[in-house]
Formats: sequence, C-alpha cells, structure tokens
Amino acid sequence: MSRVFLLSPAHCGGERASLVLGPRARFDLALRLRASSGAPLGEVFSFLSGLYFRGKLTYARAFANPPAGVPGVYVITPTDGLELAETAVDVSRLRRFASVDIRADDARFRRPLLRHAQRLAESIEPDGEVVLLGSIATPKYVEPLLEALGERLRFPSEFVGRGDMSRGGLLLRHARSGVELDYLPLRGATRRGARPPRLLPVPRVTHRASPC
Repeated sequence: MSRVFLLSPAHCGGERASLVLGPRARFDLALRLRASSGAPLGEVFSFLSGLYFRGKLTYARAFANPPAGVPGVYVITPTDGLELAETAVDVSRLRRFASVDIRADDARFRRPLLRHAQRLAESIEPDGEVVLLGSIATPKYVEPLLEALGERLRFPSEFVGRGDMSRGGLLLRHARSGVELDYLPLRGATRRGARPPRLLPVPRVTHRASPC
C-alpha cells in the first residue's frame, strides 16, 4: 500500500521568524534567505518550529512509500498549497506566508491547498493512504483535506491529546527506531482526548574505556 505524508507548516509570524527575517541577521540561514537562491522550505520551517517540524520531516522521510512518480512528502504552506520540503523559499515568500492567518474559511489558505490536495488524490491509487502530520483537533487542515482526499486521509492515533513538543519527540523516536506508528481514518475519528503520559527520557549510552 502506498503512503504519502502531509506536514503542517511552521508558524511564520513568531519570534524565530522575526529573528531570521531581521535586516541585521548575519547567520547562515538568514543570509541564504536574502539571496536569490533562497533556502529549502524544510530547513526554514525546521528553524522556525524546532523539534516539532524536524520530527515530522524526519519521520515522513523515513516511512514514506509513494506511488511511482509521486513525491512521498509534501509541506502544507499558508498561501501556496502543497510544496516539497526541498523547494527553495526566500524572504519575500516567507513574509507572504506570515501575512495569512491559517483558517479553514480563509480562501487564501484553503483554495490552493484544496486544489493541490485534489491533484494528489488523482495521482494515488484508491487504497493509498495520505497521512496528516499536524493539528487534528481543529478544522483548519482537516476540513479541506477531507474534502479532497476523503477516506484516504489518515492520522497517527498517538497524536490524540499530545501537544506539539510531545508529537515531535514521538516522531523522532519512531523514525530512529524504524517502528512506524499506527494510523486511523480522520473521517469520524475522535480527535480530542486526555493527555497521554509524558515520553520517558531516552537512556544515554555511555562508553567505557577499554582496558589497556
């Protein structure tokens, strides 16, 4: 069975966005964003969101199994529908992302997302799965994606009740272990629930010196 992942975007209007977009910023990513070549969308969103987006991207790349000719990982953007994580973005595009408050009823966000999701639906087989790695408790992603993808839209069952940081840590652990999460259909699912127990700390590996 084929499986494609959709990653929700990073918040493009927060403190980290102000840092990377600041005219006095001189670190590598900020300089590349101001250059004509730009920087990869996945790298930019990983900087803006930290652990959560990095976990989503690492996990999706580890477990994507797309049909021939179809990318396995797409990133939802605030204004431009679905993009590849490798797509180059620059300062002007990042500022355009920040100008839109993501809501299911905002046409600037919904129309391009719906158009691209419908195109994706036409490119995968009827029993293929599209897994949303993002917020499931609100309609902002769920409504337009369900309209386009219907029963093929899935989500990780362990997302229910977890916050962003917990989801990011969970995804990184499963990507590193090679054990994939279980997925449920989004249509009709219970998307809110009690907060699960905190993730246990990962044991540190200590290396003892070999005797001489």
